[in-house]
Amino acid sequence: MNIGIRCDAGPRTGVGHLVRCVALAEELTARGADVHFLSDLGGVAWAESQLEQRGLPWHPAPYDTVGLVAAVERLELAALVVDSYTLPPQQSAAVRSAGVPVLAIVDGDLRGQSADIYVDQNLDAVLHDGDVRLAGLDYALLRSAVRELRPLTAPVQGFTRTPKILAFFGGTDAYRAAPQVARLLTETAVGFDATVIAADESLRDELLAVEAGPGQRFEIIGPTDHLPKLLVGADLVISASGTSTWELLCLGRAAALIWVVDNQIQGYERTVARGYAAGLGRLGSLGPSSVDVLRDLLLSPEARTAVAARGWSAVDGLGVSRVADALLARAASPR
Repeated sequence: MNIGIRCDAGPRTGVGHLVRCVALAEELTARGADVHFLSDLGGVAWAESQLEQRGLPWHPAPYDTVGLVAAVERLELAALVVDSYTLPPQQSAAVRSAGVPVLAIVDGDLRGQSADIYVDQNLDAVLHDGDVRLAGLDYALLRSAVRELRPLTAPVQGFTRTPKILAFFGGTDAYRAAPQVARLLTETAVGFDATVIAADESLRDELLAVEAGPGQRFEIIGPTDHLPKLLVGADLVISASGTSTWELLCLGRAAALIWVVDNQIQGYERTVARGYAAGLGRLGSLGPSSVDVLRDLLLSPEARTAVAARGWSAVDGLGVSRVADALLARAASPR
């Protein structure tokens, strides 16, 4: 069975759509399906490597309805997965009209997409359209590298070491969050060992210019395929509210989130309100209250443990299996 995935990545759009689609592709290929990506990856080398490492075929993205339907027919796809904020709705409708079922991954707003199955992996998500509705954290699409590291019980932290921090903001950090957060950390006047991921050389240069205080240490690294392993070694993770949030919860990490763009607000507010993560506020408006939140987390292993335990209980890591079940059943059913 051939399954197509239509998603993109890029310096401004980021890599979130691609990451969750890769997670689904891993599950589908493990079940014997052949998965083909129809993608514009915007020249982001890290995004390209995610497909190459897994041996996932990557085809140029069709940019009109005729081209997409032709690609579906040429590749003999049994189903198409769509994960895009910008794909014209008539394209998914045309694929369905050609007799090929569509699964659309959405974040709240369906954006007019026509699909047989809608998946909204966000906290408290509710879907009202479509033949099949898969909504909520039970359907979070997590990569195997994350799921394999999920602890059997929620981690407990103690006063045994200087807190280790990991800060990352997506594959491109398009809004340059890392330097702002690094400066915020120095204002806590608390000791820490922080690893900060710089998405490019200019961000690395800016991070290296941040002056750490007494007992504070920064290590600046580039984008890495070993992020899940870095996560499990961190006492506190600072990140943007987005698709990576569900990875942090699954791993039982104490997380402090910021929101960067408007489509992250709802997920941020719901996650913080449930106590699954601490909230630092909006990028560009991080101030004294944000510093206070970080300081409290750095000084209190009990606070970090409580946040991590609530998050760990919310995401079981089996969402990708549930979505694959629904997609493969629909692809195999008579049309």
